Amino acid sequence: MKDILQELESRRGVARLGGGAHRIEAQHAKGKLTARERIELLLDEDSFEEFDMFKAHRCTEFGMEQTRPYGDGVITGWGTINGRVVYVFSQDFTVFGGSLSETHAEKICKIMDMAMQNGAPVVGINDSGGARIQEGVASLAGYAEVFQRNIMASGVIPQISVIMGPCAGGAVYSPAMTDFIFMVKDSSYMFVTGPDVVKTVTNEQVTAEELGGAVTHTRKSSVADAAFENDVEALAEVRRLVDFLPLNNREKPPARPFFDTPGREEMSLDTLIPENPNSPYDMKELIHKVADEGDFYEIQEDFAKNIITGFIRLEGQTVGVVANQPMVLAGCLDIDSSRKAARFVRFCDCFEIPILTFVDVPGFLPGTGQEFGGVIKHGAKLLFAFGEATVPKVTVITRKAYGGAYDVMSSKHIRGDFNYAWPTAEIAVMGAKGATEILYRSELGDPEKIAGRTADYEARFANPFVAAERGFIDEVIMPHSTRKRVSRAFASLRNKKMQNPWKKHDNIPL
Repeated sequence: MKDILQELESRRGVARLGGGAHRIEAQHAKGKLTARERIELLLDEDSFEEFDMFKAHRCTEFGMEQTRPYGDGVITGWGTINGRVVYVFSQDFTVFGGSLSETHAEKICKIMDMAMQNGAPVVGINDSGGARIQEGVASLAGYAEVFQRNIMASGVIPQISVIMGPCAGGAVYSPAMTDFIFMVKDSSYMFVTGPDVVKTVTNEQVTAEELGGAVTHTRKSSVADAAFENDVEALAEVRRLVDFLPLNNREKPPARPFFDTPGREEMSLDTLIPENPNSPYDMKELIHKVADEGDFYEIQEDFAKNIITGFIRLEGQTVGVVANQPMVLAGCLDIDSSRKAARFVRFCDCFEIPILTFVDVPGFLPGTGQEFGGVIKHGAKLLFAFGEATVPKVTVITRKAYGGAYDVMSSKHIRGDFNYAWPTAEIAVMGAKGATEILYRSELGDPEKIAGRTADYEARFANPFVAAERGFIDEVIMPHSTRKRVSRAFASLRNKKMQNPWKKHDNIPL
């Protein structure tokens, strides 16, 4: 018996070493943690339960039968994050460069199947050279099996991808279908075709970092949601994100203890809006002052900064926030901001996370670049996302809400539950100057007359009361009471039940 126990321990020791001590040292030399170290940091201490530790590949081509390391380049299992169950796989670059084989894929698929059956999130840590060439089509089949599970799990359980090394070719499509993608600066990259192929086909000279690094994907492509300085910071942020999310689509998000007063008044908000209607202000100040303890977890901070998306808590409950940012492009909606916000709204609706919308939008960004790029269809994505969402929706208009952009930003007409406005709100088809120049075109030669007409238009329409008279605004509220009013609104909506008509699925304008 003792011999058998010793053999088990020695086999476990071999498995834990992955590709061997020298390869672990090489991983550390690049400033990267090993697959096991990453899992230890991600999960609660001593909570990890490993599956398939001794699984090995079955390939006999190219002399592969000579080397059959335990685990086959990926560590899988489950554990807890702050006491809540999470399934995890972590690719091990020390074993065949983390390349995906048939058995490697089987391990990932097993974990994803279990996560679906048990209703718990999946966190995938990617650090892989791609498909294992020696296995040919069996490796490609393995990728497709993983992809199919990503698709089936979408909207059922939260899926989070952490890119902590190379992720290229077919490998990128699994993270692309997950809900959130985090990257590590200077040590991770994602692309469909690498720099060498790009050079051969298009004659472009580009580095791996420029082509698919963390900065590229957080600022330009919007593929990734955030980038962090190192592995440790990235994993800490994953833990923080998981804390905001429900385990699955049948459970409510977790309620956390809070140490803030729901009725807290912020007198400084009464002077947030500048006297000059064209002066910008920072919408994040409002978000922080409304949130429990001022805590705001921003998503896609570096992309389409004219709209802000992320999570706060109100009375300990998770709430998704969508807000125009007047400091960037005057808060106009454009192609990128519409896509960013639409995806975020749909995620919240999938997982029963209420949505709080702060509106200061002068319209859609004009220009040939936007029109040729399909701003009509991209803007419709955000409209569609808000309109189909059945979760509690509370909207606060702080200043401008002009034209079609007013409709799009979770207005009463697309099933907003509570629609508030500050006294500074201006709800109109367009700004006073533009409207006057159209209405009184014949008087354009008389600046004094036009100025009077503009002042008259502002007095009549540049306020929230016309909309309030029609019931499109439920209440005009004092800015300092925003946290209290919004908190009470969401509290009253906790038992909201709404269903869309039966359909196989909708056809959102992609």
